[in-house]
Amino acid sequence: MQWLNAIVQGVLLGGLYALLAAGLSLMFGVMRIVNLAHGVLAVVAAYIGLVFVQSFGVPPFVAIFIVVPIMALVGYALQWGIFNRALARGGLAPLLVAFGLAVVLTQLLQEIFTADTRTIQVGSLATDSIKVSDGISIGVFPLLTFVVGVSVIIGMQIFLNKAPLGRAMRATSDDVETVKLMGIDNRQVYALSTALAIATVGLAGMFLGMRTQFSPTFGDAILIFAFEAVIIGGLGSLWGTLVGGLVLGVAQAVGAQINPSYGILFGNLAFLAILAFRPNGLLPKSVTL
Repeated sequence: MQWLNAIVQGVLLGGLYALLAAGLSLMFGVMRIVNLAHGVLAVVAAYIGLVFVQSFGVPPFVAIFIVVPIMALVGYALQWGIFNRALARGGLAPLLVAFGLAVVLTQLLQEIFTADTRTIQVGSLATDSIKVSDGISIGVFPLLTFVVGVSVIIGMQIFLNKAPLGRAMRATSDDVETVKLMGIDNRQVYALSTALAIATVGLAGMFLGMRTQFSPTFGDAILIFAFEAVIIGGLGSLWGTLVGGLVLGVAQAVGAQINPSYGILFGNLAFLAILAFRPNGLLPKSVTL
């Protein structure tokens, strides 16, 4: 029963990882950008939420509806102001720009909020659980996070398949030159894609801030987990990102069941095993954007 409980907890944790990785997967799928600032942007969202909750008394779940639009605007501005110019230069420019942005934002957060760990308090919701059996209990907040993560992946996939803008994003990803000939401004499509991606990062950052403690340097760990989920599932595949998050979460939970210090190790070993035996990921090109 303990092992079954570990798998259940790992699946719930995987929902958070899928939510964290969704924006990273979208940016790579549309623009082929590996956004190294992804993790610290999630931390930025958590700090913005913390300010609204602690300084203005906004309820945490109400603060989500403030933080997500702010992060969408941040993403739009970053794409127009930085990433579009880096993409025009090609090569390693977008990667280096993202790395520089991550370093700057981390230092700014340390200057403003210090290196102390913080959390967004959600009251009894943080400890409430649903008893399934004698050996299995499901935390209400982890379950809520899982539902939100899966819903975001499904919603983004429907948007990309059905909405005109979503189809424009897919077309731009496939052949940017043809899209230009059709009169579509690829720079605008990129900006809106990044706005959507960073909005999901904002949502993930809020749930992360409500679930665990965070600090300005926590973005590095978030980036690693999100990147591993994307690679496990398959680059540019949203369904793959969901599967990758679940695999990573279960691997960490099983490792922690063996020994509390083995959680991260088992997640990394699962990542390396996928790279060795399925380098294209579990759900490769056939189900990408």
